[in-house]
Amino acid sequence: MSQQQRPAWTGGSDEALVPLGRGDEAAPTTEGQGQPPAPAEQARPATEPRQETEPRQETEPRQETEPRPADRSGPAEQARPAEPARPAEPAQPAQQAQPADRRTAVDQRERPEPGPPPPDRRQPPPEGPRDRGDGRTDRAPQAERGARPDRLAGVTKPASGRSTATAADFTAERYLRGQAAPPRDGWRRFVWWLTGGRINFGPSPAEVAERQLIARAKAPVAGCRSIAVISRKGGVGKTTTTLMLGHTFASLRGDRVVALDGNPDAGSLGYRVRRETAATVTNLLTDEREILRYADIRSYTNQAPTRLEVVASDDDPRITTALGEEEYRRAIGLLERHYNLILLDTGTGVLESATKGILQLADQIVVVMSPSLDSARTAASTLDWLNENGHAELVRNAIAVVNAVQEEGLVELDKVAEHFQGRCRAVVQVPWDPHLSAGAETQIDRLRPVTRRAYLEVAAAVADGFTA
Repeated sequence: MSQQQRPAWTGGSDEALVPLGRGDEAAPTTEGQGQPPAPAEQARPATEPRQETEPRQETEPRQETEPRPADRSGPAEQARPAEPARPAEPAQPAQQAQPADRRTAVDQRERPEPGPPPPDRRQPPPEGPRDRGDGRTDRAPQAERGARPDRLAGVTKPASGRSTATAADFTAERYLRGQAAPPRDGWRRFVWWLTGGRINFGPSPAEVAERQLIARAKAPVAGCRSIAVISRKGGVGKTTTTLMLGHTFASLRGDRVVALDGNPDAGSLGYRVRRETAATVTNLLTDEREILRYADIRSYTNQAPTRLEVVASDDDPRITTALGEEEYRRAIGLLERHYNLILLDTGTGVLESATKGILQLADQIVVVMSPSLDSARTAASTLDWLNENGHAELVRNAIAVVNAVQEEGLVELDKVAEHFQGRCRAVVQVPWDPHLSAGAETQIDRLRPVTRRAYLEVAAAVADGFTA
């Protein structure tokens, strides 16, 4: 069945064509009519008028060849001649008629999303680097220029947002896997060696305790610290204690340690280390005005492999007895300019002028005694004299050392230690060692382990008083 042709529109009806894009205007009304005339054609979705700055877009292409159908309910439908029956066409989505107010009937689906508001031309653009025209830019903004000194100084600031992370968080303790030190000796060391380091039981309790003592001996020193080793009885190991305490400090610490022989009776401290120079404390005082730097004073000292330096005394008693309180004050004042720890080996008489000067300048004292009854009594009387002569603070902070302790003996050393613990800050017993009893140059690696451990305890006890 052939499809009949629709008659062309002659323009005889009252319906007028509405130009595309102008259909949103309201239909005119006349007086006396209750309702506005019906629209002449079926409602079409109209696009919202665009601004002149944006290009106009049509939502649907306009068909020029096919005329738009007229509204069947309007008066123009009666004037149009009847059309023959047409075959059924495929169903299309129905379109609703536009309401009376066409300005509110715009299809929301066809309305474009609103864009950002145009920038306010009255506001100046953000500050930034400006092009100078020669390929270079002007200086950075003021905020960035203020942050440059902090970056050069290593100061970092957290990133923007809720994060507080900075470059300072990258530390070895946080980002490196734990690497336990291998055991030093014993069966733990054997297991570690046998398994190629895969099994590590860690250090033994004795090794842990030793590490704690080393940490205590490395306590920092503010300025210079003078430690006097005293005893009113000769032959108890006062010079040996001074030497070993200096070796222990010098081998563990990174600062400078020096020992001064202050015995006016021809002390032997200078013979317990390798002699590098023949200069003595007398030469040091003679050239006092010429010593300005550490390199100058180094030619008057003897240095051991442990880095301990020793200022020897003169062998002639007639020279050493001439050195009194004032001379030793000058010597200690000179050493304080170049060293952090000064160990003072005193004579046997606390009433001597040299010993008085040393005690006046000492920050701490170490009282040495042998494991005998008369030596312990002499050490106790020394503390009594110090308390009576204005050195009570030195007594309270003193360290008592019982030297050359042997396994067999008649003296109950536990009771002796109990007596001095009530008067001093600490008491340490040092075992007898054949290498030290020889009285020759001391070599640390030839000492017994228990002897080295005992002097480490002495050094740790003395270092505990650095902050006192």
